[in-house]
Amino acid sequence: MNDKAQGVLDGVIRKALAAGADSADALLADATDLSVSLRLGEIESLEQSVSADLGLRVFIGKKQAVVSSSDRGATALDELVQRAVAMAKLAPEDEFCGIADPGEVAKTFPQVEMADEVEFSAEQLIAQAREAEDAARAVAGVTNSDGVSAGWGESRTSIAASNGFYGSYRRTGYSLSASVLAGSGTGMERDYDYASRVFAADMPAAASIGKAAGERAVRRLNPCKMETAQAPVFYEPRIAGSLIGSLLGAISGSAVARGTSFLKDRLGQKIFPGAITITEDPHRARGLRSRLFDAEGLLPQRRDLIDKGVLTTWLLDLRSARQLKLRSTGHASRGTGGPPSPSASNVFLQAGTMTPQELMRDVKQGFYVTETMGMGINGVTGDYSQAASGFWIENGIIAFPVNEMTIAGNLKDMFLNLSAANDLQFLRGVDAPTLRVDGMTIAGL
Repeated sequence: MNDKAQGVLDGVIRKALAAGADSADALLADATDLSVSLRLGEIESLEQSVSADLGLRVFIGKKQAVVSSSDRGATALDELVQRAVAMAKLAPEDEFCGIADPGEVAKTFPQVEMADEVEFSAEQLIAQAREAEDAARAVAGVTNSDGVSAGWGESRTSIAASNGFYGSYRRTGYSLSASVLAGSGTGMERDYDYASRVFAADMPAAASIGKAAGERAVRRLNPCKMETAQAPVFYEPRIAGSLIGSLLGAISGSAVARGTSFLKDRLGQKIFPGAITITEDPHRARGLRSRLFDAEGLLPQRRDLIDKGVLTTWLLDLRSARQLKLRSTGHASRGTGGPPSPSASNVFLQAGTMTPQELMRDVKQGFYVTETMGMGINGVTGDYSQAASGFWIENGIIAFPVNEMTIAGNLKDMFLNLSAANDLQFLRGVDAPTLRVDGMTIAGL
């Protein structure tokens, strides 16, 4: 634990109570980031940032206020407390707000690999970016670079509350991305590849990222636009997690409590086929979204959000749990500038038994989607419509690139008609293998 951080947080909370708050919690977010971007071998930006933000939340009766500051000087913290208490007195009442009871908060924490000791220099990041770009431009058919970026960072999150909770954890992150163009004139196509890891040793070779970006761009050359049809749609793993993201938004306690979720009355019911299980593992070693505790000091648990097709839980923070007359599931997340809201961590759809090729073997015509665009998802009704590009499937084989297509359906039906391949990898924080969704409308010509 970080004794200095605990001292700062405890001091602010004591001042808030002395100034008239009934209870309070506070969060420290310290971060250091170094990033570089280059194009055609020339550095376009080299940035280093160091941030140290403090967020204080105070409660007076059923009123709350949140204030934040990047100044931790004694005078600034005194002003922060006075401003928070004054704002709380003027705030509207919220019968569901409030910190956890002392008996609810975590007292001990699991040991989770979340932070590396490797620190990258600017020179190392520049070398990685150049290696990736050189590999991408070496792919036959690649004609230009759209830019390469590399980064390293570390952060520490510390939370304390007047109910006696204190917790702190450190995490690191490493990233590299490359984007290139293939072809020429109006026939140019762009694609990219990237990697993000918690430990430096888990990062793939820079050249492999660049090569993959180049090969993906070349594969997209000379696309067609197909006629409108109703057929299976396949989501490659890189974007398959977006469907899981739609599920997470729909089972967020705040959306359910407001009645704005298309799944608001489906708890305990089968919404996926029986072969589908979706798991959350907030304590996974080296997970991109691992955390020891939630933003209200509760201990998150590994759980199957979808168990053999059945929706088992909402994602609840304290406020949404109180609205729904339930207990928090430890899903509170927050920054320094606002109150908590529900959020999941390290979610994955468990792999099926068939390879992607086996999953598409019986498809006479279908669409293998590698990119979606737009915000065409209605969280209230489940209606789904996205611009998409990728590859056309004919007689069970990926045949040729297509673009300027639209895929549409309703998420209720899509979930029930979903099947999964066996190519799951833990790369993004919300992960899924190749997914097949039958019966979707594919709009083109």
